Amino acid sequence: MKGNKKMKVLIATKNQGKIEGAKRAILNYFDDVDIQGIPVESNVSEQPVNDEIYNGAKNRVKNLKKYAKENNIVADLYLAIESGITNSLGRWLITNISVVEDNNDFESYGTSASFPVPDNLVKDIIDTNLTQVMNKIFEEDNERATRGGGIQLLTHNKISRIDLTEMAFVMALTKYINNNWR
Repeated sequence: MKGNKKMKVLIATKNQGKIEGAKRAILNYFDDVDIQGIPVESNVSEQPVNDEIYNGAKNRVKNLKKYAKENNIVADLYLAIESGITNSLGRWLITNISVVEDNNDFESYGTSASFPVPDNLVKDIIDTNLTQVMNKIFEEDNERATRGGGIQLLTHNKISRIDLTEMAFVMALTKYINNNWR
């Protein structure tokens, strides 16, 4: 279903791993993609919990569209992704939720694979954030955050933040690439 149209995409981050993951997802369906990262606020806690994960991604898209309008930037799609901790399935997990919106305010969303959080770490993650807790446990520095993310450590280099981001955006794009699924 690859389309020949050049896609101009804005994503609500400057994190190169997230930008790369989003670009990989979009290139599955469009041949030519120009993606620009612009950091905007999520307006949720530093460590999103449960509904804050979706709300943070949605707020980032809203703030990104506002920024684009104020700066005369035209795009076809606006993307954001938020990582957080949730117990919505009865167990604590770290997950990513992506939101994709177009100029007609048509929205779709998706999730990445999620990984379990040991019960003894939940409170520390919620009180600080996942990065701080992982840095303490694995004695790593914040440099990890710009490379493969904590998931790369946990999976022994089998899955990276880029992979999780790509997966979440592929899931979010399902409504865009299937007109009968809208």
